[in-house]
Amino acid sequence: MMPSFQSILLAGAAAMLPFGAAAHAAPKKAAKEAPVAEVMVAEPAQVEEEPASDFDSEAYAKEQKAKMQKEMDEAIALIEKMFDTGNLPPIEPARLALAQKTMGQLIPSGSLEKMIDNLYGKMFKTIMGEFGGQSDLMLSIKTGVESEKIAALDEATKTKVADMFDPHRKEREDQITKVIKPLISEVLGDMEPPMREGMSKAYARKFTAAQLTDLNGFLATPTGTLYANEWMALQADPEVMLAIIKAVPPLITKFIDRAPQIEKDMKELPKEKQLSDFSDKELGQLAKLMKIDVKVLKEQRDMWNSPAEDAATTDVAEAADDYAVDAAADAADAAAAAADAAVAAVDDPAYDRSNWSAADLKRVEDLETAYENASLAALQAAEEAAANARKKLPPTE
Repeated sequence: MMPSFQSILLAGAAAMLPFGAAAHAAPKKAAKEAPVAEVMVAEPAQVEEEPASDFDSEAYAKEQKAKMQKEMDEAIALIEKMFDTGNLPPIEPARLALAQKTMGQLIPSGSLEKMIDNLYGKMFKTIMGEFGGQSDLMLSIKTGVESEKIAALDEATKTKVADMFDPHRKEREDQITKVIKPLISEVLGDMEPPMREGMSKAYARKFTAAQLTDLNGFLATPTGTLYANEWMALQADPEVMLAIIKAVPPLITKFIDRAPQIEKDMKELPKEKQLSDFSDKELGQLAKLMKIDVKVLKEQRDMWNSPAEDAATTDVAEAADDYAVDAAADAADAAAAAADAAVAAVDDPAYDRSNWSAADLKRVEDLETAYENASLAALQAAEEAAANARKKLPPTE
């Protein structure tokens, strides 16, 4: 399943790259070509327009790249913690050499690209068709005509309509493919060596030297060679991908249907003990394990059992829950406001970000990012506060 999963991710990323590249290029293009919408900032003594020329696109790109690198490093560190290999025993060199030979045949140069090509072409063309100007949705947006009426048109008519808006649409799509595909090939080429190395080690641990020798012998046969050349690409075959996707809805339905029973089973589990539930004997055992004075634990237990503490912790828990609800409501209000702004933007070209200056665009995006981060942080803090408060509360039935 691993290669299939990788193929989905890589194909999705490849297909979305043109749109991502266009979005990142927008500030630069807007600064040079599009009309600049004037955004004035009122101050007590003066009104001053922030000059777009102050925006350093190269510095901004460098800053964003560093930020993304930090996030990727953190994600990789988490994955390394999940799949820690530090305690694995060393691999015999001869056995590893056999496995490397196996992987050289199973993952030859260009095999990842072949796998992605099996899916990339169809996926890319479909997405370009949907968002490149000829889909019912895009034609409806551009013309203002209801999508049901657009859907009633034949494909030839839709093509003519789309061509009236963008007569060079086909050349643009071809150019995007011409620019992006070599980059995808380069990226996939970079991925193959570490993939071969990792799988070589995995095979060396899973199979004995004799088994690897047998496997290499098979891969040297005509049938084995054909299998080695096709096994990875076949995992991204349209029939395979379609079968996997069609299997997802029944899986989700099973979880939904069994949700009541799962909830019932979870409720029947014994509740976690609190320090207030410990007897003196258990506190003694706990203190011995932790190598601390039992008086410390007894003081904590007695404090938790005191009526004043119970009332205080209840207030804290209720306050934390109220905060979480308020934060969620604020987030919902902000989302509604954003939706209203989006509706207004359809009618007002001043809201079209391609008409904004680079400096204005950066300021808005920075504020949006800060707001999103603050909202998430507030919700997380509220949940943690409530969870900490509940630990001090007596168990509820």
